[in-house]
Amino acid sequence: MNLLRLETVTQRFGGLVALDSVTLDVAAGGVTAIIGPNGAGKTTLFNVISGFRAPSEGRVIFDGQSINGLRPEAVAKRGIVRTFQLVQLFDTLTVLENVKVGRHLHTTGGLLSALMPMRSRVIETQVHDAACALLKQVGLKAHADTLASALPYGQKRLLEIGRALAAEPKLLLLDEPAAGLNRGETTALAELIRAIAAQGVTVLLIEHDMSFVMNVANRVAVLDFGRLIAQGTPAEVQKNKDVIAAYLGTMEAAHV
Repeated sequence: MNLLRLETVTQRFGGLVALDSVTLDVAAGGVTAIIGPNGAGKTTLFNVISGFRAPSEGRVIFDGQSINGLRPEAVAKRGIVRTFQLVQLFDTLTVLENVKVGRHLHTTGGLLSALMPMRSRVIETQVHDAACALLKQVGLKAHADTLASALPYGQKRLLEIGRALAAEPKLLLLDEPAAGLNRGETTALAELIRAIAAQGVTVLLIEHDMSFVMNVANRVAVLDFGRLIAQGTPAEVQKNKDVIAAYLGTMEAAHV
């Protein structure tokens, strides 16, 4: 069963075609990776899926319904939540408060209400308990009262994922989650992503670390100059001649 389907999605910026008739199915469950050289259109694809850009042509179908034209907050309420290539946190809030903010999609009163003490005590308890459980899942429970700005980079990445999970997504979009992480942090991240998928959240990620992709993804799709040139299992993709040509040997150099 496909949770997400892109039908001949094209995105133009003036005379530049950033996405060229991309048709892609993302099955419910598991982890799908989008890879490709710099400038291939990967982040543009995420922007279209998450509502930051309306496609010039084609349709984005999520959970059986077209989401073309929906704003990012409306897309998020449908169940698509994303992280960004550059970590975006509320630096002046604590780790716990950042995750609580992610719960605002599922409580009344909106974003500011998520941090107001006069809310229903029952709701506040539910939000607190859910946030603590997520911090435990991403390995940050011991840092609940730490300001987000004080976390090292790798933990900021984990916090952003925890906050995204707080919105209870059906589809989690991760934009280069392993960027800037050391080997130990990358290994822990791979384990976390597999655990998230095992819980029933479909994961779609962009990543340049090919070893990481081949370790964590069930399916891989490859973009080059805005066109989808290959898709399949990691083993199938790494042997694809078009993919090898697009990377000019960099995949082989990365031992994939």
